[in-house]
Amino acid sequence: MFSNQQIGIDLGTANILVYSKNKGIVLNEPSVVAIDTETNHVLAVGTEAKNMIGKTPGKIVAVRPLKDGVIADFDITTQMLKHIMKKAGKKLGLSIRKPIVVVCTPSGSTSVERRAIHDAVKSCGAKQVHLIEEPVAAAIGSDLPVDEPIANVVVDIGGGTTEVAIISFGGVVSCNSIRIGGDQLDEDIVQYVRKKYNLLIGDRTAEKIKMEIGFALVDHDELTMEVRGRDLVTGLPKTIELRSTEIQEAIRESLLHILEAIRATLEDCPPELSGDIVDQGVMITGGGALLKGIQEWLSREIIVPVHISPNPLESVAIGTGRSLQVIHKLQKAAK
Repeated sequence: MFSNQQIGIDLGTANILVYSKNKGIVLNEPSVVAIDTETNHVLAVGTEAKNMIGKTPGKIVAVRPLKDGVIADFDITTQMLKHIMKKAGKKLGLSIRKPIVVVCTPSGSTSVERRAIHDAVKSCGAKQVHLIEEPVAAAIGSDLPVDEPIANVVVDIGGGTTEVAIISFGGVVSCNSIRIGGDQLDEDIVQYVRKKYNLLIGDRTAEKIKMEIGFALVDHDELTMEVRGRDLVTGLPKTIELRSTEIQEAIRESLLHILEAIRATLEDCPPELSGDIVDQGVMITGGGALLKGIQEWLSREIIVPVHISPNPLESVAIGTGRSLQVIHKLQKAAK
């Protein structure tokens, strides 16, 4: 019966993904809401709203209600979730009536933040809401054997946070969460271009630069890209050429923080599990896994094999949807 439809939701800072057991990923939309500030009315959600960023009249603002993976604005998030659930229902060809929903939460989130996520989803008409830690969901979605007593190391570089966790027998053994992710890399690029070239660029341009010529700290053949923005001296539009080595320099600090979090987590690992890590290596997921050269750079720095998840952008959502089976399996094993 569809009333017991199980869906998994990855409430990401940058994107919201909805996973259905039967159909896989049914929705992947940016976590952006366009609001009319005079009436507080939601005008658009997702892709439509993202296209409005930086291009709307004064009374319409495009906001991201999730900050660093947690809810920054409860009311807007609830409205966004209602729209997302409605869209997902249309994609599934049925209206979602009282689904069982599994939502992932950052492992560093507080009980208040978890409660806010639980309540927001519940108020959208969910029959039951289960919360699962993001690294565990990422590991399940990356096909790692999380229910076995061996070390699975996951580095989930998302939009707002980077989560590093060692998972064994379905639980998190050691974990570090830092509020640095793809958004911070974009911000680093905006600041660098502003300081060096006196040019103001938007977040979307910064994201495009990162995707096209962004590299982790590895040697590579230099790439260049033309970038347009507003000259801060004259106030007029201006075009400059950026080199990939400059972007490397701009994001160096943030990447070193991510490396530090990985090292700190591995240092906390129980000695029995350390041997597994040498064999199994580390799995990178999240949008940050798509940064050029990240696999090569990390494996050189931490001297263990580094793998990239088969579908890094979707692994958390897939794992969230599949997690109910794993939860049931572990509960049976515990009995």
